[in-house]
Formats: sequence, structure tokens, C-alpha cells
Amino acid sequence: MKFLHRFYPLAVLAISIIFLLPIYWVLIQSLNSVGSSVTEQSLWWVSDPQWENYVALWELLPFTRYLLNSLCVVAVAVPLTLLSASTAGFALSQLAPQAQRSWLGVSLFWLVIPAAAVWLFRFQIFNWAGLIDTRWVLIVPALAGSNPLFVLFYYWTWRAVPNELWEAAQLDGAGAGRIWWQIARPLGRPTTTAVVLLSFAMYWGDFIDPVLYLYDSQLYTLPIGLQLVNQLDRANLPLLMSAALFMMGPVLFLYGVIQPALLRHLRFNPFL
Repeated sequence: MKFLHRFYPLAVLAISIIFLLPIYWVLIQSLNSVGSSVTEQSLWWVSDPQWENYVALWELLPFTRYLLNSLCVVAVAVPLTLLSASTAGFALSQLAPQAQRSWLGVSLFWLVIPAAAVWLFRFQIFNWAGLIDTRWVLIVPALAGSNPLFVLFYYWTWRAVPNELWEAAQLDGAGAGRIWWQIARPLGRPTTTAVVLLSFAMYWGDFIDPVLYLYDSQLYTLPIGLQLVNQLDRANLPLLMSAALFMMGPVLFLYGVIQPALLRHLRFNPFL
């Protein structure tokens, strides 16, 4: 055990380097000279970084509009995801055991269905609802928890809480809404923190839905902008890597901000 404790920091450092190495490579490639060939580009270090590559993105394409559209989507979709997934997970945890098993089976069944299998069905529903070619077509899935896995995260969190706690709250006269808001929600903070990060990354990097449901270029989001950069010049790797790093930046920043809070909640939660 002493041997493991001695080399644990080195193992963590080695694993961190492995995971950070691709991000570092993208950064170096984004700072190479625009128009240089792949053989001329520096792979791991650049002596003359071209920070102007990031400015060039705004000159070639309306990235400000794409950024605002993406921010608008995540600003509405992530809170709606938290509300719908947490309430659904809490309701599922309060059902009778037989009903829980039935709905758990349904949720797992939806998880194994390929997303491509429901594209046409979803398109017909959105078209009937008049949501095609609007920002709402990207936000509406949040009303259903965005992903069955998010609902299951909350369900598994609150299944670990002793039933006596819920029964005591009911004896005090608390209704389902009050129990969810005052008791379940604070206990589910670690899960909420994880769902915020996962749902943000899902909506921020969503490429398929804008391609399928948006026709107006004024509504394009950042993933579409990244594809447009690729179509402008497939051989221009520095410009493409600049756009890719710009896409990754907010997710990495959010992860850096949320990770300490997640670890703190996990450490002090008595039921996890």
C-alpha cells in the first residue's frame, strides 16, 4: 500500500498529460501560419504563434451570430433539462417497486435505440408543431429531460436515500413539490452538477439537430460554423483548429469551474 501511495501522484500526472496532450496539439496547430502545408507545420511547438488566426474566423464567417445562437440555446435548454430530469427522476424514485422496475426498463430501452432511428419521427413531430427552422426546435428536447440517462442519474441518486426521510416529510404535511424542492433537490446537488456539465456539452456541441431542422443561416450555431470553416478550405488546418479550440473552450472552462464543486458535494453528501 505504501508503494501505491508513493507513486499515486505520478500516475495521476501521467494520466492527466495523456488526456491533455490532444488539447495541446490542437492549440499548437491553431497557431501555425495560415496556408502552410501539413509538412511545413510544427507538430508540438511553434516559434512564431499566429494569434491572428482566431481573428480571421470572425472575418470569414459571422461567428458572433453563431456564438449568440449557441449561448441562447444552452441558456434555456440546460435549466429546462435540470427541471424536467430532476422532477422525473424524483417521481420515478417515489413509485412502487413494481412500477419502478417497469419504467426503469422503458428508460433503458430508449437508451439502446440509435438516435438515427427516430430522426424522421422527430422531424414529423416538430414540423407538425411548427418548430422547424426556429431556435425552439433545438430547445424542446429539454422538456423531456434531454436524455433518459439524466433522469436515471437523478433516480439512482434518490434511490440511495432512505425511505424514512420521505415518509417523515410526508407526515409533516409536505407535498411532493415541497419535498422535491426542499429535501431532494439539495441532496441531489452532485448529480445536478454533473448533469449541468453533460447537458451543456451536449447542446453546445450538437451538430445533427441544426443540420436537420434549421434552414435559415441566421439561426446557425457554432458546430455549423465549424463545419463551414472546414468546407471553406479543408487543407487549412490552422484555421480549422482555431475554430475547434474556440468550440472546446467553454466546455473546458465550465468543467474547471464545476469540478471542485462536484468533488465537494460528493465528499459531504451522506447518501453518496
